[in-house]
Order: sequence, then C-alpha cells, then structure tokens
Amino acid sequence: MELTHVRLLVDDYKKCFYFYRDTLGFEVTWGDENSNYADFAFQGVTLGVFERKQMVEALGDVYTESGTRDDRAALILRVDDVKETYKKWKDKVTFITEPVEQKDWGLKVAHFRDPDGNLLEIYESIM
Repeated sequence: MELTHVRLLVDDYKKCFYFYRDTLGFEVTWGDENSNYADFAFQGVTLGVFERKQMVEALGDVYTESGTRDDRAALILRVDDVKETYKKWKDKVTFITEPVEQKDWGLKVAHFRDPDGNLLEIYESIM
C-alpha cells in the first residue's frame, strides 16, 4: 500500500484553486480553475483539491453546503522563518494566530485558513 496524496474536499473550488496556485505558489500538475479537481505538487507532496459536491454525489448522497466547520485535519507547512513568512503572506491570507513559540513542542507557529475554511499551519523548529 502507498499513500499517494491528500485530497481536500472544498465547496468553493475556484477560490481554492487560485489560493493554492497563486497565493501559496503550489505547482499545478493536473487540472485548471474550471476542472473541479486539481493536483498540486509542493516539495515532494501532492495535494488534491476537489469540489466537495462531486465527491458527495459520487458517494450517492445529496450535497448540502454546511455553514459550520469543525476542524478534523490541518495542512502543516514547514518554513525557514515563521515571522518572515507571516510578514510576506499577511496581506494575502487572513491569519487567525500571530507567530507564537510553543516551547513544549520546540516550534514557532502561525495559523490561517484557505478560502474554504481548511486550517493551515506554518511552523519552524526552535530547537
């Protein structure tokens, strides 16, 4: 068995496509802004972004857009310098935390969400 990639199921596919391609700079390896599915390559990891409506219908369910979100997963991105990345991205993304040291974990982190509300974390090791 081989884990090949992580796929995010999103309600607003186009906004998420542009976010991962243009804002975070992930390379598109399959799909475009109109395909409702795209694969992105970034540092050896493949991230799939798929319109949630199509996945729900493929499973035989009826799609409804949920207004609430309980985080069940997060994308974690290692960066060289959290404060510098925060400064570089703060006009492009809405951070929900400022850079903070988590000394028990030996990390400095900051958090934000993609246009569909998925949680992302940037971190650097401080040990």
